[in-house]
Amino acid sequence: MIKMSEDSKNNEDSDNNTEEEVVREEQSLQFHVYIILFFIIYYGSWLVPGFIFFSYVLLFFEPYFLRITNFFAIFTEIKPLIALLAMPLVLIIGYYVRLLLIGIITKIFWKITEKISPSKDGIIPRNIRSKTANYYHIRSFILKYGKNVFGKGLFPWLSTWFYNFIGTSKIGKGTTIEESVASDKFIDVGKNCYIGVNSSLASHTVSGIFGNINYFKVSLGDNVTLAAMNQLGPGCEISDNAYMLPLACGVKHSVIKGNRHFYFGAPMRKIFKKKTMSWLDLSEEDLRKNENPELFIKKKSGKVKEEEAKEIIERIEDDEEEGFKGDIDISEEIEQNDVSTLTSEDLALDFTTSSAISRINIKFLVVYLPIFWLSGLLVAIYWYGYSMEGVKLSSIIFLPISLISMLYLFILGVLLFSKLLLILVNLIHKPKEGTFLAEIGDTDYEFWMLRTQLRKITLWLLRNSPLPWIDALAFKWFGVNMDFSSHLNDAWCDGEFISFGRKNLIGQGATVMSSMVVGKYLVIKRLIFDDYVLVGGHTTIAPGTIIGHDSFVGAVSTTLFNQVIEPSWIYFGIPVIKLKENKYAEERRDLIMKRDVDGAKKFEVEHEVNIDEKKKKLVKTKDE
Repeated sequence: MIKMSEDSKNNEDSDNNTEEEVVREEQSLQFHVYIILFFIIYYGSWLVPGFIFFSYVLLFFEPYFLRITNFFAIFTEIKPLIALLAMPLVLIIGYYVRLLLIGIITKIFWKITEKISPSKDGIIPRNIRSKTANYYHIRSFILKYGKNVFGKGLFPWLSTWFYNFIGTSKIGKGTTIEESVASDKFIDVGKNCYIGVNSSLASHTVSGIFGNINYFKVSLGDNVTLAAMNQLGPGCEISDNAYMLPLACGVKHSVIKGNRHFYFGAPMRKIFKKKTMSWLDLSEEDLRKNENPELFIKKKSGKVKEEEAKEIIERIEDDEEEGFKGDIDISEEIEQNDVSTLTSEDLALDFTTSSAISRINIKFLVVYLPIFWLSGLLVAIYWYGYSMEGVKLSSIIFLPISLISMLYLFILGVLLFSKLLLILVNLIHKPKEGTFLAEIGDTDYEFWMLRTQLRKITLWLLRNSPLPWIDALAFKWFGVNMDFSSHLNDAWCDGEFISFGRKNLIGQGATVMSSMVVGKYLVIKRLIFDDYVLVGGHTTIAPGTIIGHDSFVGAVSTTLFNQVIEPSWIYFGIPVIKLKENKYAEERRDLIMKRDVDGAKKFEVEHEVNIDEKKKKLVKTKDE
């Protein structure tokens, strides 16, 4: 741990902090608290459904169905038939009761933490230990299990109920939020909004291991649409009737007026009529209907005269032209390809790479059979010992523990037998770095696919389990250099040729690749992360990347093959470029930069730093 010098400690009460005296304390993550909270939520959610299920089995299903000796009596007598038909209903009721209990218990813990340290807008310094930062991390963990169960369960659309019920967010009626790694807390979404697949309403971002947690509410008005892969940073404010095209990203504190306008780009900007028409293949009348749907509904129903409609349309066009002045030139046209010049060769697709990958995947699926059989055998032995004495009160009470034990016993078996097969495979053909042909017959390619398949099933099981954050166990077991101070937050990561340092943090939705297929070639090159590295959400780290200590790769960015990220620098972009030195711990935390997207303007706003009162003297402010 990096400590303050003795002189700095003696001068903490003074306001004259110099660059050499900047506080750099590592955040203390209380894993014992997390484990206790998880087991209370998990155990409490299973106990009541367990009583419901076993009560039904003992009092109704066993005497009226299992003890029936005449097969035809099952369908001719009323009680056996009801006992059979009611089983799915009992299971569904038990499932819903469990979801309700997860919500209730999570809500209780959430309210307790909010009472001790309330959520509020502001920058939380990450280089100073504080109660504010501690409870921010605790609340993030409290949500993980429920978010996992609801989002990956049978009814993922109930996630919005879960967030509203707990009070982590406010989501309006008729709003749909598709699968997302974020969009879970401190958001206020209006009615009839659509948040597309892999879009994120990120109310929190982390800037550097010793930087800032930007924690500001994300607010969306009514009828806002995020098409897909849209990213909104903390503090974004979007008014009614705003439409984001795919991949449009709003940086922190972006303000968008909406008013039936479309937005595109990273960072997003307003696009105008001709560009929207070209992008979406729309007519002038389509856009006018979008801009004033009430008028066209009345016109169609005969409630408005043709002359009145023309007058309103002309006024809309005049308003548009006035708003366009001084902005982007709307006469700019998107260049069209002349399809008449294309030949059959131009239109032909090369399926060599994709078909080779598909065929090898199917070929190696057979390795799962012995892994699953042996792992399932372990679970069967455990279940036999648990149930051999019949159903008792003790077996019902310990049912939740037995369920999670069987699940992780199966995963542990998969991990163990996958590792044994990996050792055998690596003895036959040693893994190596390099560039290889991605086609059937290339030994390096085929063995890479086999190694990938052997790791994939274990990692998939862990990431979809009640404790997805323990996937670090599998990475260590498979040979990734990693300790438990580093974390992958809903990120995808390869299972070989990766070296993590201490206190690395990989953001939500990021992709860390030590190998990738480019055209007809497979590229394998080791990734190296030094200490205190942070990778932003939805960022891709390409093979061969070397990231120096205390560096920060921004969100929605991409590194290049073999790119070297210099120590203590911030990189951002596609591909990433060096922006500035990583001095977040030395900067003022009481200033935020707002961005008026429609007016293409930026302006600074002072804001209170979100930290304990007794710690505020350690934070650089305007007076200093």
